[in-house]
Amino acid sequence: MFFISKNLNKYRFLFINIAAIPFLVYSTILLRLTIAYHQAPRPQAILTLGGSPDRPKFTAQFAQKHSSLDIWVSSGLPPERICPIFQAANISKNRIHLNYEAVDTVTNFTTLIDNLKRHEIRHLYLITSDFHMPRARAIATIVLGSQGITFTPIAVPTERPTEAWLFTLLDSGRALFWLFTGYTGASLNAYFSYDQLENLL
Repeated sequence: MFFISKNLNKYRFLFINIAAIPFLVYSTILLRLTIAYHQAPRPQAILTLGGSPDRPKFTAQFAQKHSSLDIWVSSGLPPERICPIFQAANISKNRIHLNYEAVDTVTNFTTLIDNLKRHEIRHLYLITSDFHMPRARAIATIVLGSQGITFTPIAVPTERPTEAWLFTLLDSGRALFWLFTGYTGASLNAYFSYDQLENLL
């Protein structure tokens, strides 16, 4: 009986430690987000997620009112289509940074982390479609927050319904996996897409 009791205590201690990990990670991220906000209470740049032609158009109009901020565009439209949008809004090309490394929403953030840190950006305007914002915010909280970068979400209005919560859950898991391993799981996109998954819901 003593042996069994000792083993139970050992496993209980192990379980408590494992259960504490998400709490510690979440607390650390919240702390880093809070510190970043206090260091940079106003956004220092604009980040637009690719995926819809409406987003760069909205961003160009938004950027006209924030003329001191550089604009980072993660994937989406090719340069020959996106540059004229900003030119028409009289946005200097020196303000625009195009990045085409991302293949999905998780990598929208992970592929830009080094560039953002190199430019000492601690606070971003995050622009994406309203239906996509819950998933983008969840990923940004983990990826950006873990690196000490906070964000202010700006949603592009659409008539589409909000994405299924399962997408947010899956990508949040991938963001956490990246945080611990540096691997985003983007290679899994070759085997299934969220469009296929949505048809099953």
